[in-house]
Amino acid sequence: MDIDRVSPNGMWVTMITPFTNEGEVDYDSIKRLVEWYIEGGLDGIFAICQSSEIYYLTMEEKIKILKEIIRTADGRIAIVASGHTSDTTGQQLDELKAVADTGVETLVLIANRLARIDENDSVWNKNLDAIVNHLDDSIALGMYECPYPYHRLLSENNIKHFMQNDRFVYFKDTCCSLNKIKSRLELIKNSNFKLYNANTLTVTESLRAGAHGYSGIMANFHPHLYSKLYSLFKANDPRIDELQSILSILSSMSEEMYPLTAKIYLKWMGVIDSSFSRRFGTSIIDESYYRLLEHHKIFVESLSW
Repeated sequence: MDIDRVSPNGMWVTMITPFTNEGEVDYDSIKRLVEWYIEGGLDGIFAICQSSEIYYLTMEEKIKILKEIIRTADGRIAIVASGHTSDTTGQQLDELKAVADTGVETLVLIANRLARIDENDSVWNKNLDAIVNHLDDSIALGMYECPYPYHRLLSENNIKHFMQNDRFVYFKDTCCSLNKIKSRLELIKNSNFKLYNANTLTVTESLRAGAHGYSGIMANFHPHLYSKLYSLFKANDPRIDELQSILSILSSMSEEMYPLTAKIYLKWMGVIDSSFSRRFGTSIIDESYYRLLEHHKIFVESLSW
C-alpha cells in the first residue's frame, strides 16, 4: 500500500452534496465542485460524510455520487469515503462493502456507528473487529469522529486497538483540543495512521505538533486559502500566523447552519446551481447572518493571498 498516495499529507475537504431546487442530487454540480477542489490545490476529498448530508441520502444515491466523484477526479486528488449509517453491524458491513466496490481506495469508518452511546470501549472494539475482519484486506481504512447522531471521541484504548492493523491510514480528528491532539500524535507515532485535524482554530499549531493535515468543512468555502496555509507551513514561512488568524475569523462566520451556508456561498461562486439542503429543506437563514456571509465573500475576494 502506498500510504502517501491513498492518504497524502495536506489539506482535505469534507465534501457537500449539491442538490437541485427540487431536492434531487445534482450530478453536474458535483462535477464542477470536484474541479473547484482540485483547482483550489487541495490534497484530498472526504466524500459521503456528514457534510454530504449522509443521513439524508439513500444507499443508491451514496454509491452513484461516489462513482461520479471518482470518475471526475480521475486520479488527480486522493479520495476517501464513508457510507455506513445503519445501526446493526450486519447492515453496516453491507453498506461498507458497497462503498468499497466503487473502487475508492480508502474506506472510512464512523466511530459512533460502532457502539451505542451507553456501550463501552470493549463493545466498540469487538464491533470494529467484526466489520474489519469481513472487509477486503486490500482496501485502506480510516476512522471519523462524526458528531452526529452522537459525538463519540476515541479513547486511547480504541486507538491502540485498531492501530494494531496497519491498514488504518486516515483519521479525521474532531476533538477540537490541541492538547488532546498532541497526546494522540504521540500515541500514533511510528505507525501508518495519519491524523487530520477538523478544527480550523488549531490547524497551524496541530501541524507544528506533527499532525498530517486538515480535514474540515471550511475548505468548501475557500480551498485555495487552505492550500496556501499548507504551503506556508512546509516553507516555514512566518506569514502562516497571519493567514491562520484570517481563517480562524472566517470559520467563526460560517459554521452556523452548515452545510446550508457553504451551499449558499458555492452558489454565489457559480460552482453549484442550488443552495438546497435536505437537512434544512427550504430554510432561509436570518437576514443579519446572510449579510455576514456576504461580507465573508467580499473579504475573501479582497485578499491578496
